[in-house]
Amino acid sequence: MGKSLHADLLDRWTKLAGPQAHAVGEDLIRRYSEPHRRYHTVDHLAAMLAVIDDLAADAEDLDAVRYAAFFHDAVYNMDGTDNEEASARLAETTLPALGIDEDTVAEVARLVRLTGGHHPDPADRNGAVLCDADLAILAADPTAYAAYTAAVRAEYAHVPDELFRSGRAAVLSALAEQPDLFRTPTARARYDSAARANLAAELATLTGE
Repeated sequence: MGKSLHADLLDRWTKLAGPQAHAVGEDLIRRYSEPHRRYHTVDHLAAMLAVIDDLAADAEDLDAVRYAAFFHDAVYNMDGTDNEEASARLAETTLPALGIDEDTVAEVARLVRLTGGHHPDPADRNGAVLCDADLAILAADPTAYAAYTAAVRAEYAHVPDELFRSGRAAVLSALAEQPDLFRTPTARARYDSAARANLAAELATLTGE
């Protein structure tokens, strides 16, 4: 991780949460820098925040969405199935100590949990922005998408190839079958076509079809 990215993320965090939250920001960045991570890293966090900036007008509570981005993968254990829940609980225990109001804390935790399935309700503007930002990588150009899929595979290097391929195909199929892969009008117009093409190409590779 370059110092500039570390500094940029820490600056964004302290502007959001206040200078008293500096140590928490350092801890969050440390979490995203854990050695077992290959995709769910500081680069992913920075990319998400950039997309949230682009979709800012679609959010109802932009601060809550940004807090949720910082926390959404704060806990990421490769053998865990409750990472989103653990990340939400971390937000619930951390944010009140920073003076964040109860309603915002509850909204942040709700949003973090939402990233476990990426199924915001139609009227959930905050959830739509966060989920669209998390899934924006699906619309990456071919080189970036190949790097993304390689990084995901590296995170699951302990999983046998056959099991990984079937599991990954199931995840991608579920995404591809969603009538609205992206929920905000801006993201739908910008990302949907490229994302569906990438999903179809990767599924063909995984299934041999």
